[in-house]
Amino acid sequence: MTDAAERSILFLDVDGPLIPFGASYASSTSVDQGNPLLNRLDPGIGPRLLALGCRLAWATTWMEEANEVVAPRLGLPKLPVVEWPDTGADEGPRGLHWKTRPLVEWADGRPFIWVDDEISAMDRVWVAAQHPGPSLLHRVDPAKGLVEADFSALAEWLAGEGAG
Repeated sequence: MTDAAERSILFLDVDGPLIPFGASYASSTSVDQGNPLLNRLDPGIGPRLLALGCRLAWATTWMEEANEVVAPRLGLPKLPVVEWPDTGADEGPRGLHWKTRPLVEWADGRPFIWVDDEISAMDRVWVAAQHPGPSLLHRVDPAKGLVEADFSALAEWLAGEGAG
């Protein structure tokens, strides 16, 4: 684990990256908290995320519920939750994701990775122009969720660009 990885923030979406729309994993717990999509969580993802050495934060509409029902199934500790503003979602250029501006504000110049299935070219252009630190906007295939190639890309960025 490098100092750069420890300083970098990894903003994590739930639907798509952690709960893929095309996979299901056998869960050792049959309790689904009323949400059958939770059975799609791969419990092996949590240790892999922790091994990256980043400061993890939820960047999801699940909000605090991510800590209550997702984190325990993945073996993650309680994580900070990005609070989404009630207004300003339409600010910025056409095509900018509503999460982009709040994530850049939350990062406050620190290196960050954003893992989501809805990242666009506009988000990358806007972040490059507005964020003074290194950033990686990593789009995950929502049919597969986080896979080996994604973890390789994240680790590679942390070892190189994310190091400063």
